[in-house]
Amino acid sequence: MTEGAHLLIVDDERAIAAMLDQYFSMEGYKTTVASDGRDALSAVDAAARGALSPIDLVLLDVNMPDMDGFATCKLIRERLACPIIFLTARVEDADQLDGFAAGGDDYVLKPFSLQVLGSRVRAHLARESRREDPSARVWFGGNLSIDYAQRSVQISRGDGAEVQCLDLTRTEFDIVALLSKKPGRVYDRTFIYEQVWGWNADGDASIVREHVRRIRKKFAEAGLEDDPIETVWGVGYRWGLQ
Repeated sequence: MTEGAHLLIVDDERAIAAMLDQYFSMEGYKTTVASDGRDALSAVDAAARGALSPIDLVLLDVNMPDMDGFATCKLIRERLACPIIFLTARVEDADQLDGFAAGGDDYVLKPFSLQVLGSRVRAHLARESRREDPSARVWFGGNLSIDYAQRSVQISRGDGAEVQCLDLTRTEFDIVALLSKKPGRVYDRTFIYEQVWGWNADGDASIVREHVRRIRKKFAEAGLEDDPIETVWGVGYRWGLQ
């Protein structure tokens, strides 16, 4: 997916937008530039109609007039599942939590190195490509693997000779699958609940916390040292293993 991927660049500073456009075009990407949130949504809708090629990743400035990056991200996320990387000078934890809650995947702080930004873009696109085949077994952290087609999670120990298959319920696997297919992306509990149980299900998002607790216990009992499910306080959860 990396070669020839389509990037949507959203920044109201023309010099920065032009710099990003030139750099990624030279790197072999297709690019579309939007000067504000409304232009970005127009580009997303154009891609949905087939007037533009599908958008594979969004570079999104936070500080924009009228509609800031967080508000724009929420609207883009309703239409696209691709990675969204915020470009921002904001460094406060609260700002980053707002960005993750809006559906963003990553932060790159201004001023930034084009080479570093390029490596982040490649990493996100490679991760997306790795998950395009739903039948593939995907390895995380060296000893945890998930087979999405077979709905199984396995943990290997030592030299890999001993493998344990986790006994996850249907709901537990659905939560693991949702989180692990987008490592690093923060999902709030309400979104997880709606995706796993359905938006019209009886109950509330607090049940997600209990299911995550059970999943973590099963991972620990199987000998997994690093908990792959990270809590983002005040927001929800994300998959921490790459």
